[in-house]
Amino acid sequence: MKALTIEPYQKTIAITFEPHPRIALGNDNEDVKFINIFEKKIERIAHSGIDYLLVLPFTSEFAALSPEDFVREYLVKKLNVGILVIGYDHHFGKSRSGDYHEIERLGIQYGFSVVEVGEVCCEGDVVSSTKIREALKKGDIEIANRYLGYHYSITGTVVHGNMLGRKLGFPTANIELPDRHKLITANGVYACCVLVNGKWHEGMSNIGFRPTIEKSPLTIETHIFNFNEDIYGKTITIAFIQRIRDEVKFSDLEHLKQQLTQDKMTVQTMLAVSFNEFLKG
Repeated sequence: MKALTIEPYQKTIAITFEPHPRIALGNDNEDVKFINIFEKKIERIAHSGIDYLLVLPFTSEFAALSPEDFVREYLVKKLNVGILVIGYDHHFGKSRSGDYHEIERLGIQYGFSVVEVGEVCCEGDVVSSTKIREALKKGDIEIANRYLGYHYSITGTVVHGNMLGRKLGFPTANIELPDRHKLITANGVYACCVLVNGKWHEGMSNIGFRPTIEKSPLTIETHIFNFNEDIYGKTITIAFIQRIRDEVKFSDLEHLKQQLTQDKMTVQTMLAVSFNEFLKG
């Protein structure tokens, strides 16, 4: 990777697209899942130190631009780019025909330099969004978090449930997801940290279909420890720390309650150390 030097007078800008190319080009189906929905992507970019974010509408007309047309019309005429940073496997332009070598050639032609970012490795493994998705689908939260460099999270609005958790002594915040394209990690019970009204709390979450009670759509229920506030209609964020077990169908509610008691003890033991580490970032 070439050395990258930004002069004090230069500003940094990140470029992204909305909607996702697969959705814009008519490949919108249940297999299109994102680690971060668009709003969270913007939030993460905002905290990265980038000066500006340019969101380009992705349309069929935009997708038909040749690599040179894109570079000339957007990078040169609109942005007057001085240094372009791209990933080692980046492709752009019509049919993804442009690559590093093509944009390097165009950089020489239009007077800007190009920096290629190489593979990012974690504990000897090359990190990719595909590997992160695979880890999340398996419930390997710790691996996903290491690859991400932050904690995988889900943000949603608290909605009314059937109140059974409260009757069992484990009141839960049930959340409604804002985007059907959000990638949800595997079903099971997780140790987690929960952001409510700007403050983080310890908790445990269950993702699944509540097989002991009744067959239901996928639900995300979170029991927040030492918490007793009315948060219906509030937006909360669940940051996942570790998966502790699969979702299980119990013979009756008493056995479910016993297991929830054990789960809470297990999670509290885990978070006794990891919660403070989480707060430190």
